Amino acid sequence: MKKIILTIVAYVVAMATSVSMAQTEDGTFSIMTLNVDGLPGKFLMFDVNKDGPKSDGSLAISKYILSKDCDIIAMQEDFNYRWEIWSHLFANYDHDEWTGGVIFEEMQDCDFIHPQNIKLPCDGLNMSWKKNSQSTAYERVAWEKSFGKFSHEFDDIVTKGFRRHEMTLENGKQLVVYNMHMDASSLRDERLGNDVKDREARQSQWEQLRDHILVHLDSRPIVVVGDMNSLYHKDSVESVFINAINATGRATSGDAWVTLQRNGIYPKLGDEPQKDELLDKVIYINPTDADYTIIPVSYEMDKAGYTVDGEPLGDHYPVIVHFNTLRSKNVSGVNTVNSTITDEKWYSPQGVRQHGITKGINISGSGKKVLVR
Repeated sequence: MKKIILTIVAYVVAMATSVSMAQTEDGTFSIMTLNVDGLPGKFLMFDVNKDGPKSDGSLAISKYILSKDCDIIAMQEDFNYRWEIWSHLFANYDHDEWTGGVIFEEMQDCDFIHPQNIKLPCDGLNMSWKKNSQSTAYERVAWEKSFGKFSHEFDDIVTKGFRRHEMTLENGKQLVVYNMHMDASSLRDERLGNDVKDREARQSQWEQLRDHILVHLDSRPIVVVGDMNSLYHKDSVESVFINAINATGRATSGDAWVTLQRNGIYPKLGDEPQKDELLDKVIYINPTDADYTIIPVSYEMDKAGYTVDGEPLGDHYPVIVHFNTLRSKNVSGVNTVNSTITDEKWYSPQGVRQHGITKGINISGSGKKVLVR
């Protein structure tokens, strides 16, 4: 047994050792992010999605989403098959606005004399939540920089961006959720080294997103989800977003995949590709003065379930993350006590398992939150 001076900052109550929703007293919630591949097969003279799920496949996607019973569902590319995608969800879920499909009728007011100015108003984003939860405020923001009008995955022909929801969950917990779709680049352009403008656009979007989050940061935890079209080995996500937020001292951020699948270690820029890393991510942010903390306890990329006759329903797989909510109990004053380190499990604020107590904030499996100076 080793003794150390611990400064008790707060206590987190009722954190269960099991990740099961039924066994976690203080509350859990689940979130799915899924690009539903809802582009039409053709747009004008372009083949944009000839192998997409279309109407029948979108009906199957809707049925799949319902079967997973997630509290929050963030969708991208919800364009031309909106009614099929929502067909199984209306009874149990509420949702935000649909901004239209990629269809010729939406282009009647476009400037065809200057085709470089053509831009459809739709963003393809949609979010749904169980009817016993609420979205109390909503904001839609377009990217300041995008690239590719009639090439490079046609990113700039629609109004891509992000949506911000202020949520109140069934258990009364308040949460902010960002849903987004960033610029893409094709495998062909990447192999030829012709994706520089695509990567520049994504970096600008990460910076814009980061700044928006910090301007609006308060005491509510944040979940950032979507099709980021980013991989850590080729985009500066860790430095521009994750580390930049942590460096402010106002919040701590982490990626659920990195936390749960890689023990908190991020792939480095320029590394070899990680076979299990997806373009779709679930990032979580805990303000330092939050009333409660969110920690991911399970991560699922469902390849097996998202199929029909052995074929994927779309060109992205769903990512589902369950979070525990750890409520902080405020105490008057600051007490300094001697405490003995036991064989308890200890975690960082990002939920990464630690080998005992370390300098900084430590969260124990039984519910203590302690600061070692």
